[in-house]
Amino acid sequence: MANRLCDAARTTGRRTLLRAGAFSLLALALGPGRARAAAEEPRRLRMMSPHTGERVDIIYFEDGRDLPDALARLDFFLRDFRTGDVHRMDPGVLDIAWSLARSAGRSLGTFEIVSGYRSAATNALLHEASAGVAVHSLHLQGRAIDLRLEGVETAHLRDLALSLRRGGVGFYPESDFVHVDTGRVRRW
Repeated sequence: MANRLCDAARTTGRRTLLRAGAFSLLALALGPGRARAAAEEPRRLRMMSPHTGERVDIIYFEDGRDLPDALARLDFFLRDFRTGDVHRMDPGVLDIAWSLARSAGRSLGTFEIVSGYRSAATNALLHEASAGVAVHSLHLQGRAIDLRLEGVETAHLRDLALSLRRGGVGFYPESDFVHVDTGRVRRW
């Protein structure tokens, strides 16, 4: 009887260890910011574009996985509104926006999108008009979003984004928006 209990304890310990190892491998495969993906609730974003008047209310992640059709809709919504060019958006930057809404206590709040993806032509045009636009902006890779969240002061939104420590955070008080990206952790 004692041997059976010891064997059961060893088996349970091995299972726990294997499960922990599997979750660690999953975390490495998913990358930063998406490590707990399998255990989390569905991710929903509500966004509106002041440039096109379009709105989107979509679940893009559910049952531990990205939803390809929803991501394609978000890619289109976050397109370069000046040229119409569509580019794949990094799901990590969507996760940052989702996390911001939750951190602000506004899970069902609507983001106003100032800028999502930018084509090279648009980025060059904006860079010529403002030194604040980077030549090699992560907007060009679909890894950045400039946004506001209804009912949340942008200074507070900036502070929440900084507390996530999941990428770059820029604060533009004159234009009243926050930039978030999946690049290295930095601020300006």
